[in-house]
Amino acid sequence: MKKKILIGVLAVIVIAVVAIGYFVFADGQQEQKLKDELTEINNLANATPIDVDAIYDKLGETVTKGDYAILETVMKSYLKDSFDNAIRISELLNDERITEILTATNYQEDGPDFVETKAYITSTIQELETCKNNHQEYLTQEKAMSYIEDKNLDEYYVNFYKDEIVKDMESNDTTVADSIDEIIAILQNSEKVIDFLIANKNNWKIENDSIVFNNEDLSNQYMDLITQIWFFVK
Repeated sequence: MKKKILIGVLAVIVIAVVAIGYFVFADGQQEQKLKDELTEINNLANATPIDVDAIYDKLGETVTKGDYAILETVMKSYLKDSFDNAIRISELLNDERITEILTATNYQEDGPDFVETKAYITSTIQELETCKNNHQEYLTQEKAMSYIEDKNLDEYYVNFYKDEIVKDMESNDTTVADSIDEIIAILQNSEKVIDFLIANKNNWKIENDSIVFNNEDLSNQYMDLITQIWFFVK
């Protein structure tokens, strides 16, 4: 009887060890899948040219299971929100309308009151400021951790998230913010030109795709304002 009991206990132990080993192996597979997925996303983000659709496809799928699927969803949610903001920044910085504000064509089409131009400048500056603030916020540990803090995941998964997402955050790199500030400065100085044209709406006209003023003093003031913009463009 004792021998049978001992054999039974050993059998249970063996089964338990095998089961534990299986789950550890399975978890290891899921973790590696997630690491591979993050590596692929990183490679896509650093590719030239960047394939935006491929990145969104990756961020929209789930390749893991169980708690790792929850973790993957959290990570990709954070990355997608950050990427959405980055894409919008790129669209705003590369908007051709910025370079068309001070053209003879725009002067003719929207002058002399420049209602659409003024509205565009105001809304673009506001959105650039918002995107810049969002960009800086996404680079903070507090913002990143807010995506996982209510998911009730074990500490192991939270630490994995910290290692993969939160580490090296709050960088001193100001490249994006500086680029945004430069465009905002260009827009603000462009608005000064537009305001000048509005204030002197009866003293200028377009001839042969060039602006012509009624007197030299106004022409000099106009060129001074234009020169201020060239300082930011160079």
